[in-house]
Amino acid sequence: MPAEPPRIDPENQSPKERGLRRRSGETGLAPWTAVVLILMLAALAYVIWSVAS
Repeated sequence: MPAEPPRIDPENQSPKERGLRRRSGETGLAPWTAVVLILMLAALAYVIWSVAS
């Protein structure tokens, strides 16, 4: 049986594929991405604070 292409409608997926996707732990935002965003915001705040002083 050929593999189903990624990002296909959940209604059209086989139950096996839905179960695999559920267990994969696919998240929308990786923890390291959140850390990088926080660091970028901190750097931006530092630059703005430095310019305003």
